[in-house]
Amino acid sequence: MPRIFYYLGTCSTCERIMQEIPNLKSFTLREIKGVPITAKELDAMKKLAGSYEALFSRVALKYRALGLNNMTLTEKDYRKYILQEYTFLKRPVMVLDDRILIGNGKNAVKAMVEAAKAMRPK
Repeated sequence: MPRIFYYLGTCSTCERIMQEIPNLKSFTLREIKGVPITAKELDAMKKLAGSYEALFSRVALKYRALGLNNMTLTEKDYRKYILQEYTFLKRPVMVLDDRILIGNGKNAVKAMVEAAKAMRPK
């Protein structure tokens, strides 16, 4: 996969993280609300992440609003909801060749910064 950084433009956390990432201009920046994720892209991310659940955000406002917190979701459900509503993609997501880094937790952001520092120019 190419180097892609998926983010939400209206998310201040994504904006802050983007400022920390060195070599960000080496990535294709993908604003997920304006250009929704395709099924093909999501399937490729799942292959790197190991599951759709790893890409799914349980802190999205719609998670509780739709009652998903009271349901037992399957991989098929996670995929459907992420494709249906951009807010269900845990973000940001950094795809760096054959690696994927997901989320805005301290360790995830640190890993993104380190990966971007260590990458070779294309």
